[in-house]
Amino acid sequence: MTETQPTMAARLRGWWVPLGALAALEAYARSAGSGSDALAPPTAAALAFGQALSDGSLLQATAFTLGAAALGLLVAAVLGVSLGIALGLSPRAAQMSFLSVEVLRPVPAVALIPLSMLVFGFGLRMEFSIVAFASFWPLLILTQAAVRQVEPRLLEVSRVLGLSPAQRSIKIVLPAIVPRLFVALRLGVAISLVVAVTMEIAANPHGMGYAMMVAQQSLDPALMLAWLFWIGLVGYAVNAAALRLQRLVSRRMGVLE
Repeated sequence: MTETQPTMAARLRGWWVPLGALAALEAYARSAGSGSDALAPPTAAALAFGQALSDGSLLQATAFTLGAAALGLLVAAVLGVSLGIALGLSPRAAQMSFLSVEVLRPVPAVALIPLSMLVFGFGLRMEFSIVAFASFWPLLILTQAAVRQVEPRLLEVSRVLGLSPAQRSIKIVLPAIVPRLFVALRLGVAISLVVAVTMEIAANPHGMGYAMMVAQQSLDPALMLAWLFWIGLVGYAVNAAALRLQRLVSRRMGVLE
């Protein structure tokens, strides 16, 4: 009982700042007047949130954004982790691909929107392709760096045992890089959600980002603020789920965090 009390107290203290900010925003918005086209009190945003939830638009837009982000992250994770392991195990391949990686990696994902629109048009395929491109590079770089830090003696043992490259990757490399790999995946989760919402704000007429833009163009600050808060909560929940999955997998594999 005594061990859980400090933890609960710390969690409650963590709410002071956001609750205080909401109270300050409520007071400021009400003092500025209820007819503002740019600002709404959080209580009005809560009512707009309830309306969006009741008419189904909230869940529909959220499902589209999360689906596009998850699909793009899945493609990026499969390609990035696989190629990262290959480049980490082969210095020659890493050297040969160095120039290509360094040229393509700095390209902003949003710069590919016109090309993606020409190839895929509007919709899910356009969005998840940009998300996959943006998430691929950090997964590749961090996985490659993690593989290079694997204990060399483990790789020597795998060669002595005559393991194939695939067996070496699955039985030796992957268990050794689990903590660093999940750091890369959590970074990829954050990037995928940010890029997905940015895509919807900039070009794709679907999802949470587009819904927030529609609220802004309709001069509905309460609904716009509701979407902004909801996007933040979704991001927090997704990151918390990724962290919980990391701890669960690490515990099952006997890896110390």
